[in-house]
Amino acid sequence: MIATLWRKSILPGVKMNQMSQTETQMAKRQPKSQPTWSDVKAKLASLDRLALTGLLQDLYAASKDNQTFLHTRFGLGEDVLKPYKEMLDRWLWPDVLRNQNTSVAKAKQAISSYRKAIGEPGGLAELMVFYCECAVGFCSDICLDDEGYFSALVNMFEQALKVTRQLPADDRDALIVRLGCVRNTSDNFGYGVGDDMDSLLAKYVRT
Repeated sequence: MIATLWRKSILPGVKMNQMSQTETQMAKRQPKSQPTWSDVKAKLASLDRLALTGLLQDLYAASKDNQTFLHTRFGLGEDVLKPYKEMLDRWLWPDVLRNQNTSVAKAKQAISSYRKAIGEPGGLAELMVFYCECAVGFCSDICLDDEGYFSALVNMFEQALKVTRQLPADDRDALIVRLGCVRNTSDNFGYGVGDDMDSLLAKYVRT
């Protein structure tokens, strides 16, 4: 009774059956929740081996990123790090004569993609050191003066040291030498880059 009086007072010109239809339409318009991995997993469980292989083949053909991921995960090819290094080189040391720009975010995405594909410590350290080498090479080549770029470089320098110190001595020492060259190249950069790198080397290596 109260609900009926409320509806009549709010919408005096709308009949009860019209009100019911409106409520039904509004309910249908409510957005459904987005599919999750659990939904996908349930569908995958219903596939046989042939169907699952076909699905993976379609995913492989759909994206170069998917191909790189699977090649890396299964250790296929002579150098699984090559596509990631190519991305780092492109976004950290672009060809300015062709109006290419830098992108720290896309360079970091290359390392993130490798981490998701396999994340092997030796490969991860190699990519991080290569990031630093590309960045200092570009800065030195064109005399870049970009505080954000330098800040990202110092941050990656520290991450490289953290990962490198976990490696066996032979692999670790070779990468530390390369990072030392990165530090030396950065000596003339502004924003205290060289001093920051000295502090990081002292913290992670010279102790």
